[in-house]
Amino acid sequence: MTMKPFLTRLLVLTALAMPSAAMAQQGAYIDDRLNQLQQSITMLTGQIEQLQYSNQQLKAQMEKMTADYDFRLDQLEKGKGGGGGAAPARPAPPQQNAAAAPPPAAGGAGADQMYHDAFKLLQDGDYAGAEKGFKNFLQRNPHHVLAGNAQYWLGETYYARRDYQNAMTSFAEGYKVYKTSPKGPDNLLKLGVTLAALNRKSDACAVFSRFSQDYPKATDLQKRRVDQERQRNGCG
Repeated sequence: MTMKPFLTRLLVLTALAMPSAAMAQQGAYIDDRLNQLQQSITMLTGQIEQLQYSNQQLKAQMEKMTADYDFRLDQLEKGKGGGGGAAPARPAPPQQNAAAAPPPAAGGAGADQMYHDAFKLLQDGDYAGAEKGFKNFLQRNPHHVLAGNAQYWLGETYYARRDYQNAMTSFAEGYKVYKTSPKGPDNLLKLGVTLAALNRKSDACAVFSRFSQDYPKATDLQKRRVDQERQRNGCG
């Protein structure tokens, strides 16, 4: 007789515990999906940045080619008016300039290729290879226009592997060294996210509180992400 009330209570407690466990599992699943979606958005943003940079490079090359063509045409026209023997010699200066130009252009192209190769590895999920590529790029091109981006994506190679300690160091370095780069706001945002992942919520909240002060002209998307992370971590 005494077993029946005990079994009844046990069944009731089990029934009550099941919804809580299911809700906890569902919450973990939602958090995981949100992280995956945020990573996907991050990768798409990187692809857009690459396309914009490539477009700028092509535009600069076209402007250079047009200016060079106009200069040569002007020199040829001047040569025609100066007499028969002088005309062939006039185009020589642009030829000399063209010969002197390749070394810096080749260096820039090489750096760009290094960056794109590293980013391609990141897209393919080869995070270790991307880490090596971005590190190599930063060592050789610390002042390149894409250096701030490379530092941010280096942090992402760690974050994607849940290596939050190295991710934190990388994002902090990006914020410190490349604060004014286009990726400065993202470095600060992801630094806070990584600190939260390390259960350093008070430090994460301090980072989030600096965002509007340091980057008042940040995008609406970045501002929303900061607000979401503040709410998620219970920042006051």
